[in-house]
Parts: sequence; structure tokens; C-alpha cells
Amino acid sequence: MVALLGARDEFLRIVEKEFAADIMVRGNEITLNGEPAELALAERLIDELIAVIRTGHGLTADSVERSIAMIKQATAESPADVLTQNILSSRGRTIRPKTLNQKRYVDAIDKNTIVFGIGPAGTGKTYLAVAKAVQALQAKEVTRIILTRPAVEAGERLGFLPGTLSEKIDPYLRPLYDALHDMLDPESIPRLMTAGTIEIAPLAYMRGRTLNDAYIILDEAQNTSPEQMKMFLTRLGFGSKMVVTGDVTQVDLPTGTNSGLRVVQDILEGVQDLTFCRLTSHDVVRHKLVGRIVSAYENYEGSADNHR
Repeated sequence: MVALLGARDEFLRIVEKEFAADIMVRGNEITLNGEPAELALAERLIDELIAVIRTGHGLTADSVERSIAMIKQATAESPADVLTQNILSSRGRTIRPKTLNQKRYVDAIDKNTIVFGIGPAGTGKTYLAVAKAVQALQAKEVTRIILTRPAVEAGERLGFLPGTLSEKIDPYLRPLYDALHDMLDPESIPRLMTAGTIEIAPLAYMRGRTLNDAYIILDEAQNTSPEQMKMFLTRLGFGSKMVVTGDVTQVDLPTGTNSGLRVVQDILEGVQDLTFCRLTSHDVVRHKLVGRIVSAYENYEGSADNHR
């Protein structure tokens, strides 16, 4: 029962706060009292949490809160299915979706050759894509992973930074290295890169290539021009899969330059074997305050647009 209620009834208090229902626990029995609609939601939640526990997955305050959010959305998908979908187990931790939209994103990657993951910072777009890439490599579905980003800087000019071209570009690729270090033995990464099994390079290095049997991720795609986006997508070779991630609210391109990620949605929406997945502030899996900040900016920008 502690697994369900939490230490010192932590999870029980979360449930009571979210639903207008009285919850009584006696031994191994749980009794609910309240309005029928609220009772139905609370009962479904408890059933879902029990289902999660029975699969061997422990609950956390975060997973309980996310289960409540999914129940209140009245979606067809089960919170238990979302929270128990393992992608990769590495270095003592398991990587899995934490929200409904994240699960839909991961499922879309499984079903399509090209997937666009569009949403604000902290929604796991790149992290989940890299996890799926490592999973595919380990399952021998591909022979290499290629991670790329446009070398567009926020407020600085690369040419004015000290160091060689590699030293200048490396900081912009660092988030991709960080994700890999979470999923692979850090000592194996240099060896895999030397062998060409993992390649991390600026987008400009993709020009003129055909990428076969590869899992290719383009990160920060909002900072591509329409021409660069077309160039990247047409690198797709046989046996390969592409995931394109970005946040159209954080474009660092020069004023007047269209974002390739914005334009491509109008061009390719509806094309077979290609899909767009959109995540929101509700899918932010960093500190809770990050989600609130993203929502506040969305509201502010929406209000500003309405007054123009």
C-alpha cells in the first residue's frame, strides 16, 4: 500500500488535492466518497496507478501528477501505457516518455521515416530522439547515428570567437554530447566516433552526402533556412530514419530570414511516411517552473499578437 500511497501518504495528498473526493484508507481497502463525476476520475486514476505498480515500476510525485493530468484530459490512451513504455535502460536508469504527447512522439518515430518534433524547451524532443537512435543502433536497425545542428549562435558571431573552427563549433553541439553521455558508457563514445558509428557535426557538413542505414537527428531546426532544411531532408538514404527537432519561438536567424522549420510545415504537412508532432508547455519535464515560464511567454506573445 505504501507503493500506492507514497511515503507519509505523499501521493494520497496529491490525489485528494486534485479531486473533490474524500479518500479513506483502512488496511488494504480504499473508499471514495464524493460527486459521481469526480469519483469516476479518481477511481480510474487509482486503477491506473495500481497498473503501473504491477508492472514493477515505482511511482513518484511527478508520475502521479502527470497521470492526473492525463486522466483529466479524458484521452483514450492509458497513463499506465505512457509511464511504462521503456525506450532504453542505461547506466542504472530507464528512459521513457513522461507525458501523453511524448508517447505519441515516440510512437510516431517508430511508425514514420521522418518525424518533426516541434515544441518549447524542456519537452524532451532531442533527448527522446537520441534515446530512440541509441536503441536502434543497439538493435542493429541502423549502422550509425548522425547528430547535427546548424551553427547559428544566439547573439554572437562565430568568426569573432577564439580558437579553431572545431573549437568554435563544439559548444553548439555540446547538448548532443550530453544526451549521449546519459545513454552510453562515456568511455565508448570516443571509440564509436573514431569508427564513424556516431557522428556529431554542423549542418553544413551534410551537404552533398547520401546517408544510408543511419539514424539522423537535426536539432535546433528552427535555425535553418528553408534552403538548408530542403538540403538536409534530401540527404535521406535507404534504411535510414530522420528526426527533426526545434522550437519555432526561439529563432536566432538574422531579421528577415525565414525559418526552415516554419516553412516546412506548410510544404510537407500531409506527406505520407512523414509526420509532425507538437509538444506544449504541459510536456516540459524539467523543473516545474520552466513549464510555467514557457506558458507565461506563450500567453504574453499571444496577447501581443492580438494587439498588433
